Amino acid sequence: MHPASEKWQVRRYPGVMAHRNVEEDIEALNPLREALASEAVPALRKVLADPVNLIVAKAAKIAAERQLRDLLPDLLQAFDRLFEKAAARDPQCWGKNAISQALVALEHRQASPFLRGLRHVQLEPVWGGEEDTAPTLRGTCALALPACLDIDRGLVLRHLVDSLADRAVTVRSDVLRALAQMEGDEAILVLRLKARLGDEESQIVGQVFDHLLQLEGRQALDFVAGFLSDKSETVREEAALSLGSSRLPAAVERLTEAWSREREPQFRLVLLRALSATRQSDALEFLLNLLRIGRVADAAAAVEVLSLHRDSPEIRRQVEEAARLREPEVRHQLRQSFARPEPA
Repeated sequence: MHPASEKWQVRRYPGVMAHRNVEEDIEALNPLREALASEAVPALRKVLADPVNLIVAKAAKIAAERQLRDLLPDLLQAFDRLFEKAAARDPQCWGKNAISQALVALEHRQASPFLRGLRHVQLEPVWGGEEDTAPTLRGTCALALPACLDIDRGLVLRHLVDSLADRAVTVRSDVLRALAQMEGDEAILVLRLKARLGDEESQIVGQVFDHLLQLEGRQALDFVAGFLSDKSETVREEAALSLGSSRLPAAVERLTEAWSREREPQFRLVLLRALSATRQSDALEFLLNLLRIGRVADAAAAVEVLSLHRDSPEIRRQVEEAARLREPEVRHQLRQSFARPEPA
């Protein structure tokens, strides 16, 4: 019998929890990563019943790493137990987080535990008040729902729409990813509505744009490009960068048109960055032409954004040639932006 397996078969803990050295107990589980499955499964089964959440979490991680599907009933039982007096049994949600992630890794396709996790809010005392420690759990469970086989698609969408109002930005982000995984017109319409409603976090708005461009392609171009004129500076920037990162050829026209009518210097620079990010030949030619004949400020900005391609010998050559006869400010920007890294 493997030493770690034997240890967990015979160990008896003292009645007072404080007497345990939890770090040593967690470390003692490491050999189970390599033990025979016939020894690891019964040993981990005992560990999953342990009263210490960190030890349960470690066992769940090992079960996931080793794809020990025989432990699914034990993981589910431990998951349920950690919801009882949750803050006391499972502070910081370490155990529930690890188990929910293990259920995903082991391809558990029943919705019940994920729905429970998606609804869970765990307020724990912190200096000056309380803090919700369950956002990671809710996000993991949101991402797991689209793959579940025992729940109607419409019901999954209802739960995800509800969670789009979650107070935690990380949960809202994971919900958006789950919606994108579902694909289809319903998910697209929810994402379009979220774009119109906005979000206090600009990264969420940008993520909505990204998902729409991934799901709809050219059909989303005009919708996202419409936000290039939004009153919010951050929304305008997110729309530009999403168009650029989509690398759709037709995005170049929307970005160049916006640049031509824009007068605010900072946003003009963002638009040029987005054009460079498309990596489309007509976008690169637009930037090179700006470098050749544009105003000094625009030429220097073109050099700056073209530095995204500094590792391309051909583009470097074209930039250097275009800047050869330009003003000192432009050539200075070239030296700064295309500086070769010092050898290690």
